[in-house]
Amino acid sequence: MELVNHNVAPACLAVRIDQTAVRQAALLVAQHAEIDVAMLFHRQRCRTDTARARQLAMYLAHVVLGESLTDIGLVFGRDRTTVSYACSLIEDMRDDLDFDRKVTDLELRLQTLAGLDHV
Repeated sequence: MELVNHNVAPACLAVRIDQTAVRQAALLVAQHAEIDVAMLFHRQRCRTDTARARQLAMYLAHVVLGESLTDIGLVFGRDRTTVSYACSLIEDMRDDLDFDRKVTDLELRLQTLAGLDHV
């Protein structure tokens, strides 16, 4: 009988994920929010501003980089439903014009960093 460690992502999943680009999104948001990027990957609950920054990084990874919710969840150590909630929340928050301008700026900066200027 073979024992399987379900806490480790299968190699076939790891190949699909562009962890570098997703981590770039996290670093960009962390710098913008003036928080330690490591806090975005922390497994425990955290302050609202840190959680919001993590949600924004997840949103950017999905919208700008085109990563799947499952893959983003693997990088951030969260479930895909958590990533889905984050994306919905940020999308709703974009109704605020000031917040929308900030997100648009971050989207453009991430496109440049990821070499997606042509998008």
